[in-house]
Amino acid sequence: MKTKLVCIGAMLAAFAFPAAAQKKYDPGASDTEIKIGNTNPYSGPASAYGTIGKTIDAYFRMVNDQGGINGRKLTFISYDDGYSPPRTVEMARKLVEQDQVLFLFQTLGTPSNTAIHKYMNLRKVPQLHVATGATKWNDPKNFPWTMGWQPNYQTEAQIYARHILKTRPDAKIAVLYQNDDYGKDYLKGLKDGLGDKARSMIVAEASYEVSDPTVDSQIVQLQSSGANVFFNITTPKFAAQAIRKAYDIGWKPVHYLNNVSISVGSVLTPAGLDKSAGVISTAYYKDPTDAHWANDPAMKQWQAFMKKYYPEGSLINAFSVYGYTVAATLHEVLRMCGDNLTRENVMRQAASMKGWRVDTLLPGITITTSQDDFAPIQSVQLQRFNGKQWELFGEVISGN
Repeated sequence: MKTKLVCIGAMLAAFAFPAAAQKKYDPGASDTEIKIGNTNPYSGPASAYGTIGKTIDAYFRMVNDQGGINGRKLTFISYDDGYSPPRTVEMARKLVEQDQVLFLFQTLGTPSNTAIHKYMNLRKVPQLHVATGATKWNDPKNFPWTMGWQPNYQTEAQIYARHILKTRPDAKIAVLYQNDDYGKDYLKGLKDGLGDKARSMIVAEASYEVSDPTVDSQIVQLQSSGANVFFNITTPKFAAQAIRKAYDIGWKPVHYLNNVSISVGSVLTPAGLDKSAGVISTAYYKDPTDAHWANDPAMKQWQAFMKKYYPEGSLINAFSVYGYTVAATLHEVLRMCGDNLTRENVMRQAASMKGWRVDTLLPGITITTSQDDFAPIQSVQLQRFNGKQWELFGEVISGN
């Protein structure tokens, strides 16, 4: 009789707490914790991006203070890879094999993510919302464990090409690009966007290595081509150098700057705000220097977050808005996971977002994914820097 009572009691408990019976965990998850891995260039030639990792860390501390996600606290383990692919490989292996994180999130840089792309997929560990816009991250058929987040580089470059063809059909274009997959992705997008006219319109190309001290000589070389349009495909340090050098030598082309280097705090201020006037780029999230958002509730909330959780961070650095926005995206993915914290379910939920948005995204821009579409954000808006702040113009343009 005693045995029967125990069995009946166990059955009643199972019926009473069905959710508990359905909990599923992979390494890095438990009833109390979710471990998230990250690599970021806190040092080295791309160290301006380090504020993204610091903002994400601050966001997760805020979430933990609010009780975590579905009752679980977030443990964010972020290592400095110095924007060096070999170090990224070393850090990624440590995060997966020693730290036993549930997944990697926002690992930064095209060359860095390329170095761990196959490894992450062989290990079947999510390489989620990578901080790079290379088109290769949207390949769920061949790499089902890797997903991008921001608009892809080729689409962005095609939008610039479209704008050039419309406003300067006789343009002579000079291009500066980083000599790796990131730079070549943008260059391909520009050429695709120009179509048959690419061969005649692009009059000069110059590349640089991330180990180069400056790009001054490349700017002088490009000026000598007689180009009246300049496409600047550079990371923050080199973007600031290029803007400053072009101004100092009196070269005044129509200047297009890739979106990954639009921060007023990290790029345009070091370059010189007056020297940056007229630069054109794209946007998909709200810029903290844009007076249009001065009374925006979402940006006020972001400012309050920064002051409390990342007080040493700059309130004019757009990279912190980026970090906040992508962290909020992951917050939603993990909320959707519920008590099924397997790596497979993390990817399933990340690929199930339908028109979801963070309010720090620009109006009209949403996040949509599917099992066949790993490109969450596919729309942007053009913007021009007026010497003090970015000004949006035109309509939201879809990459589709």
